[in-house]
Amino acid sequence: MILGSTGSIGRSALRVVQALPERFRVLGLAVHRQGEEALRQAHEFHAPFVAVADSSAARRAAAAARGGVRVLAGAEGLLELVAQPGTDLVLAAIVGMAGLPPVLRALELGVDVALATKETLVVAGAQVMAARRRSGARLLPVDSEHSAIFQCLEGRPADHVRKLILTASGGPFAGRPVDWNTVTVDAALRHPRWNMGRKVTVDSATMMNKGLEIIEARWLFDVGLDRIEVMLHPESIVHSMVELTDGSLLAQLSVSDMRFAIQYALTWPHRVDGQLPPLDLARLGALHFSLPDAQRFPCLALARAAARAGGTLPAVLNAANEVAVEAFLANRLPFAGIWRVVEETMAAHPSRSNPELADIMEADRWARAAARERVGH
Repeated sequence: MILGSTGSIGRSALRVVQALPERFRVLGLAVHRQGEEALRQAHEFHAPFVAVADSSAARRAAAAARGGVRVLAGAEGLLELVAQPGTDLVLAAIVGMAGLPPVLRALELGVDVALATKETLVVAGAQVMAARRRSGARLLPVDSEHSAIFQCLEGRPADHVRKLILTASGGPFAGRPVDWNTVTVDAALRHPRWNMGRKVTVDSATMMNKGLEIIEARWLFDVGLDRIEVMLHPESIVHSMVELTDGSLLAQLSVSDMRFAIQYALTWPHRVDGQLPPLDLARLGALHFSLPDAQRFPCLALARAAARAGGTLPAVLNAANEVAVEAFLANRLPFAGIWRVVEETMAAHPSRSNPELADIMEADRWARAAARERVGH
């Protein structure tokens, strides 16, 4: 199952499947609104199920479905999709909170999940990891940074690891002075290395994406926040590193192409030739590394603060950021307003410790309303 099949991760996953047809069969696809495109993908890959979260788009897709493709509608349709008999792996690439319920459902059923949606572990890491432990299902990282760490850690005892180092391109602004109040939407979306969706690209420009990845790494690898570092690496060739207790560094390198991480999650524990482009180090030349300036990128500190506080605060961080980024993309908020809205929303939230899933959903709702009010001001 591919959740988010029309996004950049979903399309790349389908390219991996296309390159390895003898290994995979696509059973179902899920989208938010792009039902027609999902139907086209379903016919191309002979997938019998398509789930469309938006009810109006689902009705249109159901009317247009041909060739025995069954269209499932709404949030319940996503849950029904991942519960289909014969499902071995769910690739979760739905942006935002909508991806959380189907991921939990898949893990509860004992279905392995290849996770590309940061928000799932950011807002509900304790619940997701508990569901994985109860069922014994595997949680395989798809983010290039977490995939790199996963590959470096494989088979190594925890007491051999000193720290994890997440690399960051730094987006379009890391290497030059910028007046944050004059940053335009076009400038923020001009990522030098990766082709991503608009929201994720803005998160890269603010480095909130790296803050979210710190929280995600904490849950995936059961490592304390003080042992997770971020390092700027503009070439995006070293996807992350692990420092061992003897001072050795292990790194995973590849061309900047998400298919590497996706393919490894889909084929794990095996490595196969998927006709991906090789890395020519001689042609590449030098690689550069530096520490991020915390004053220039306050989102890193905000994410660490949310992670340290725990409870419902990470959900508030995530929701407020989504609202602020949406407002920036609509030219209703200056670029620097993104982290100001997030900080003010976090400060106003009465965080709840040891939350249930319902508490997390309520914190998400509260934070969105509070952040919208601050955007309006």
